[in-house]
Amino acid sequence: MSSAEINGTAGTANPAPGTSKAAAAIDRARDQGRAALIAYLPAGYPSVEESITAGIAAARNGADLIEIGIPYSDPVMDGQVIQAATTEALAKGFHVSQVFDVVAGITSQTDAAVLVMTYWNPVVRMGVDEFSRRLAEAGGAGLITPDLIPDEAAEWMEASDKYGLDRVFLVAPSSTPERMQRTVDASRGFVYAVSIMGVTGARTSVSSAAKDVVAAAHGAGAERVCVGLGVSNADQVREIAAYAEGVIVGTALVKTLGDGGVDAVATLTKDLSTGLAKVNGATQESGA
Repeated sequence: MSSAEINGTAGTANPAPGTSKAAAAIDRARDQGRAALIAYLPAGYPSVEESITAGIAAARNGADLIEIGIPYSDPVMDGQVIQAATTEALAKGFHVSQVFDVVAGITSQTDAAVLVMTYWNPVVRMGVDEFSRRLAEAGGAGLITPDLIPDEAAEWMEASDKYGLDRVFLVAPSSTPERMQRTVDASRGFVYAVSIMGVTGARTSVSSAAKDVVAAAHGAGAERVCVGLGVSNADQVREIAAYAEGVIVGTALVKTLGDGGVDAVATLTKDLSTGLAKVNGATQESGA
């Protein structure tokens, strides 16, 4: 990647022990009068080293948080673009333990909070405590767990408390008020609001259900709600930034990485970040 895209110094502005790295990153963005940008990239795609440099490029061009996905052989939520990327990573020999190298590579060079997004089986296979310990040692902020619900997360709740990790659970348009409340209560860092029912993938418009899901999560007490699934351009980012604390972009970045490499990821991230300003929120007086 070009030096112009990765210039900058490694950050030291980590929150104090016992606090949430993800929440701190989102709050920094809010203090600047904008929503946070969360960039998803698969570990090991197109290679382990390139997934590190792509994460660094995203962080240095407007992403406040980085999601690193663990390639999985039987995804239930991922659309075709991410499936193809993770299949390629697995075919090249990616191992789950390499995700800690990716996390450490990004956290050592940027201020971004780095979370791992994973189906639960790889964590269980390694051991919940060992996985959590290694993630914390790599500088990771926590886990996003799309197929784990709070009712079945006792071991993860214990480990995340032990190692000071964020636990991000998902809510959706189908979440009942009771499920919404339980999920909000169990989450730390932020609540991940799924804007559509279905698999991931870039879309031409944001589902009208997204705003309702965010409102329901706020109503249940969530201070930070981030919207994902289907976001692909700055106009969609701008739409979501009006009512959510964070905007998650995945498929568009993964496709861009595959088509144009790390420099293209930097360019797209910079463009996406232009939509983050809070134009209707109370934070506008900050002057950001």
